[in-house]
Amino acid sequence: MPLKKYKAYTPVQRFRQSASFEEITSKNTPEKSLTSSKKRMAGRNAQGRVTTRHRGGGEKRRYRVIDFKRDKDGVPARVATIEYDPNRSARIALLFYRDGEKRYILAPNGVGVGDTVMSGPDAEARDGNCIPIENIPTGTTIHAIELEPGKGAQMVRSAGGAAQLIAKEGQYAQVRLPSGHIRIVHVRCRATVGQVGNVEHENRKIGGAGHMRRMGRRPAVRGVVMSPRDHPHGGGEAKSPVGGQAQTPWGKPAMGLRTRKNPRTDRFVIRPQKRKKK
Repeated sequence: MPLKKYKAYTPVQRFRQSASFEEITSKNTPEKSLTSSKKRMAGRNAQGRVTTRHRGGGEKRRYRVIDFKRDKDGVPARVATIEYDPNRSARIALLFYRDGEKRYILAPNGVGVGDTVMSGPDAEARDGNCIPIENIPTGTTIHAIELEPGKGAQMVRSAGGAAQLIAKEGQYAQVRLPSGHIRIVHVRCRATVGQVGNVEHENRKIGGAGHMRRMGRRPAVRGVVMSPRDHPHGGGEAKSPVGGQAQTPWGKPAMGLRTRKNPRTDRFVIRPQKRKKK
C-alpha cells in the first residue's frame, strides 16, 4: 500500500505522509450487524483512575466485531470488501460464508475482494486460511496467533505484523515473533497464514497536532519543565538532572528497563527480546 504525500500549502502538510486507502473497496458504512457502540474510557480503568496519561477527546467510533477465533471450520468464505477500521492499524475484511453468515477478520496482505478463505484442520496452508499450528509447515509466515486453544488470536495482530513458525516438537511449537522473541505455543492453537495487511503503516507521518487530537491523544508535558514536586526531572535553572537515570513521574526507572514480569508465562519464552544498542 503506497503512502500519500501532500503539497506544502501549510507547514503541517510539508512532511505529512498518510495512507492512500487504495486497498479500501467499501466507501459505505460498515456491516451494521457486526458493529457495536464503543464507550470512551479516556485512559481510565474500571475504578475511574487514570492508568494511561494523555488520552481523551477524539472522533466518535463504532466498534467492529472481529472474528479472532475463526472457528467456522470447513465452510468456504468469499472476501466481499476490504474496509477501514478506526480501532486498529490493520484493515479488516468482510467475509460472506457459503451458508449466509457474515464475519469480519483481519485483512491479510495479498488477499483481495473475491478471494476464498477457509478455516479448520482441512484447510490449505495459504494466505488468509486459519489452521491449527500442527498442520502448518515449518518456516511459514503466520499472524493472529492463539495463546490457548480456542481462546482466539492474541499475538501479531497489528498492521504489517508477521511471525514465523520455526520448529515443532511434540505438543509444542516454536514461533519467532516480530519483536525477536521466540515463544513456545501449543500445536493445537490456531494461526492465520500470511502477513497482516497495511504494511506501510509504520512509515506514515502524522505531521500536525490536530490529527493527534482527533485520534484521542492529548498533549504531553516534558518532565524537565515541571517542578520537583511534579516530576523527578523537574527543578533547577536549566535541564536537570543532567546525565541521570530517566525516570517516570513516580520515580521508577524508564527508557530501557525491562518491564516483563510474568512468572506464569516465562517458561514459554525461549529467547527474550533483544536489548537495543545505546
